[in-house]
Amino acid sequence: MNYHPDRHHRRSIRLPGYDYSQSGWYFVTICSYKKQCIFGDIKVGKICLNYIGTIVREEWLKSAQMRQEVELDEWIIMPNHIHGIVVIVNGDLDTNGAQALRSYKKPRSLSSFIGGFKSSVTKRIKEFSQQPSPPVWQRNYYESIVRNERHLNQIRQYIIDNPQKWDEDPEKPQNQSQDIFIDLLF
Repeated sequence: MNYHPDRHHRRSIRLPGYDYSQSGWYFVTICSYKKQCIFGDIKVGKICLNYIGTIVREEWLKSAQMRQEVELDEWIIMPNHIHGIVVIVNGDLDTNGAQALRSYKKPRSLSSFIGGFKSSVTKRIKEFSQQPSPPVWQRNYYESIVRNERHLNQIRQYIIDNPQKWDEDPEKPQNQSQDIFIDLLF
């Protein structure tokens, strides 16, 4: 499908004017394509990653190791998404101290980290699957800025508890079919 600006009105879900390359703590959620459960299953309140989920784990860790400005705090891979606290440690302010408006994919930013991570996972899955463009990720990602230590601790607990609450999750698909990757796994 081609993009037509008259018909497709994509709005950014980022905080307007916020510089996502500045030092800070960010809670991110990245969902699989159509929120299909392609990364594994929850069994007895714990995530059991399949091969694709293992690729996601390896690339999540590798992406942070490759970027000196990124640190990972608590994170979890779920059957159809990943939650993580990402810390950007390269403060970048203008000379007058005001936050500068930056382009969406500024190097050393949260979006750069997420884009590189999603790309590396897709590339590895493409090599594994022998398919030209296996759909792996939903477009975009969700983030919130961690504002204080209380908020940080609440998010950490949410991430830790996520597998135990999977059955109650309103985003959990009723049909947990892995149709788009059936050929990959066999």
